[in-house]
Amino acid sequence: MKKTPFLVTGATGFVGRHLLQALSQDPEVLPIALVRDKKSWASQNWTHGLKGVELIEGSVTEPKKWKDDPRLQGLGGIYHLAAVIKHTRREPEEMLRTNVEGLLRMVELGAERNCRVLFVSTSGTVGCFATPDRQADEKSPYQEATVGSWPYYASKIRAEREGRKLAESLGVELVVLRPPVLLGPGDHRMRATSHIARLLRGKLPFIVNGGMHFVDIRDVTQAMLRAMRVSRPKPVYHLCGTTYRIEAFFQKVAELGGVPPPKLQLPPLAAKLLAKTSGLLDRFLPPRPHPILPDPVVFEMASKHWGLSSLYAKEDLGFVSRDPDATLRDTIQWLKENVPELKEKLEGRLKTAPL
Repeated sequence: MKKTPFLVTGATGFVGRHLLQALSQDPEVLPIALVRDKKSWASQNWTHGLKGVELIEGSVTEPKKWKDDPRLQGLGGIYHLAAVIKHTRREPEEMLRTNVEGLLRMVELGAERNCRVLFVSTSGTVGCFATPDRQADEKSPYQEATVGSWPYYASKIRAEREGRKLAESLGVELVVLRPPVLLGPGDHRMRATSHIARLLRGKLPFIVNGGMHFVDIRDVTQAMLRAMRVSRPKPVYHLCGTTYRIEAFFQKVAELGGVPPPKLQLPPLAAKLLAKTSGLLDRFLPPRPHPILPDPVVFEMASKHWGLSSLYAKEDLGFVSRDPDATLRDTIQWLKENVPELKEKLEGRLKTAPL
């Protein structure tokens, strides 16, 4: 039986890892991962257990170099996950080019191959507010007044707009998924889970009194599979999880992880002042990373609330978010087993545990 090929961009990331693992279990699917460098792919331990995944080397912004690969014949769909994620105003050009042009090129490829394009965007394009009492559904407007000065979110808004316009003109089915923060096991790049790891290591000195909205990566993966195959998809789906105030979130993580919670909680005004201080330091210090203060954008984001709701995800995709404590426990356990400093502590405790 001939397998149907599905292309996955951003294959080496947190979402790509889970999606490829799921696709590789389907006997009717041939997962094809677009990677920048095959050697880099092979150097990552998690890729060694994947069976039946084909690799194409190339860039999402230059598909002319690889789009005629014979393995893409009969392409069943494109999962477009590739993105540059930097929460800073410094040098945004590469991020804007990759995040916007990458989607446009994949829409064009979808038109050539007559297949659906599934684009993983972010809930922050519409669901970012100053207070915790607001939510955005799939019909809500973009929050440009709030997130427009943050290049990453600005790039996602522009990508959604221009991608939709191009898809409509070319007759391509473009389905946009907007998840909030993704947690769960397997974050090998330590992006979504970095602050949790810092708390577990005792190196999270303070938090900002804002909001947090997260969803389990495994639930999002299943929603992606269904969104690719649903007969009449909506243009946009929100994949809602669990909302917390930041202080409550880290208290829960501390409780489940068996560590003290952060001692210092900064109100929004203090965070705003620190953001300005961080911005001033950027003028005189070498390019980041430097250990003094996070980027001003990080402070600004941390003081916001990320309200999200969905009109369609449960009915169309069967999407239901799992128990948030289960997500956090699995995240914490994976970090303890894979972050070197935490792994050493865990192994030390196991060795000294009474028989």
